Amino acid sequence: MIASRTLVAGLALLAAPLVGQQPPATAPGTVDAFHRALQQGDSATALSLLAADVVVFESGSQQMSREEYRSHHLGADMAYESATRTEVLARRSGEAGDVAWVLSQTRTTGTFRGREVDRTGVETMLLRRTAQGWRIVHVHWSSARQ
Repeated sequence: MIASRTLVAGLALLAAPLVGQQPPATAPGTVDAFHRALQQGDSATALSLLAADVVVFESGSQQMSREEYRSHHLGADMAYESATRTEVLARRSGEAGDVAWVLSQTRTTGTFRGREVDRTGVETMLLRRTAQGWRIVHVHWSSARQ
């Protein structure tokens, strides 16, 4: 019984909007908030911006839910984003009803795990408008050495 209460409480926290903060009003703002949370090591905020059914494609692998992303790549993504600096070189976004897309071209530099990083990247994020604000439903990251 205690385990089920803990699970329900944990799921409620993941589904809650940003605690003590206003949720971003725009899809691009949500993408920026997600990256900021990763950079700051704020897993609770990062996860709250992902839909439960998010699909993440990264480096040829996929995570088919928020829980799978949390347990497989979230920690590494937070470590990478906190150790490097990513500059958005170009961005396009749009909306159609309750769906939005944010397409970004980036350059990431720094040092990660003892190696110099200098990569160009592209990112596609699809978002869905919910009662709690915009939530990311799909992420696709791809990058190449500069």
